[in-house]
Amino acid sequence: MTTLQLTLFLPAAILVAASPGANNLLSFVHGIKAGFAKTAVSLSGRFLAFAFMILLVAFGLGEILEASELAFSVVKWLGVTYLVFLGVALFRAKTLDLDMGSVAGTALRLAKREFTVALTNPKAALLFTAFLPQFVAATGPFAEQLLLLGALYIGIEFLAACGYAYVGAQLRRFEMTPRRAVTINRTTGGIMLSVAAMLATMNRA
Repeated sequence: MTTLQLTLFLPAAILVAASPGANNLLSFVHGIKAGFAKTAVSLSGRFLAFAFMILLVAFGLGEILEASELAFSVVKWLGVTYLVFLGVALFRAKTLDLDMGSVAGTALRLAKREFTVALTNPKAALLFTAFLPQFVAATGPFAEQLLLLGALYIGIEFLAACGYAYVGAQLRRFEMTPRRAVTINRTTGGIMLSVAAMLATMNRA
């Protein structure tokens, strides 16, 4: 990894990782519901999915998503469907379910949601099939460079995701009246549905 590669990659990666998206919004919601610590642990689900995608791209299997309209469409519509499901559930919820002992609030349950959203997010698929390879030097081994870039990106996104989770967790300090709970649920649910709509219009280009 050269200094030039890092100089080009790091600013771009920070901008991409910090941008609002399905997973970052999910971490924000989880921060509200389960607090910062559990949400930070749950991020392991997202990055397990990311690591899997990076391995596929590094060893050539990611070309399937890049070349096949059908494969990309399947991933896209699975992701859109799941985001609509989460958005509708949030929009219809009457409370924030802040019971830390509830099954819905366990770190494992949250990690499973992070994993599912990440794995079915076409934006993530494009990130690893189109974004990361742009920073691979033609003179070096492709797989090794991509794995290193992927590891760096995961570290950067972890910090960004923790930021979203922290902001969400701070909202737990406010007294959650039923009206405030409904407002937060409908706002986050509406944003989730908007993200789903944007992903539905996304294409491989």
